[in-house]
Amino acid sequence: MPTLAQKKSPLAKLYGKGQDRYLELLGKFPLRPIRTESELDAATEVIHELIDQDQRSPAEEDYLDILTRVVEKYEEVHYPMDDVPAHEMLAYFMELKELTQAQVAKGAGIAVSTVSELLSGKRKLTRGQIEKLSKFFHVSPAVFLPAVGD
Repeated sequence: MPTLAQKKSPLAKLYGKGQDRYLELLGKFPLRPIRTESELDAATEVIHELIDQDQRSPAEEDYLDILTRVVEKYEEVHYPMDDVPAHEMLAYFMELKELTQAQVAKGAGIAVSTVSELLSGKRKLTRGQIEKLSKFFHVSPAVFLPAVGD
């Protein structure tokens, strides 16, 4: 029977050596509800740090996913927004990341002509395109979906 020292923690089982990075991120911003604007600022800073990385470990991806949800929940209550059309969201993310249509097309696996038609509003996003774009931009697919009743 393994001793306590020999047993792997759930984090070690899940992330291996990446557990240290996960714990480091928890030290920067614990995964708990945001209650103040200064906490929102701190969480946003960590999100930007992770998004700006070219590659993320599985531990970083999981942490980013959960922290983004925590921020979204806070912002839904404190900064409710009107729905933004999908083509405007796409343009916003491209501008934010300073990407060309060709870069988005290549990164998301969508034809350049399709990206152009999406941006001009001539074409509506398909479910598959929404999935590809949400993965490429590391956002929830919901940001590209119309509100119920639209």
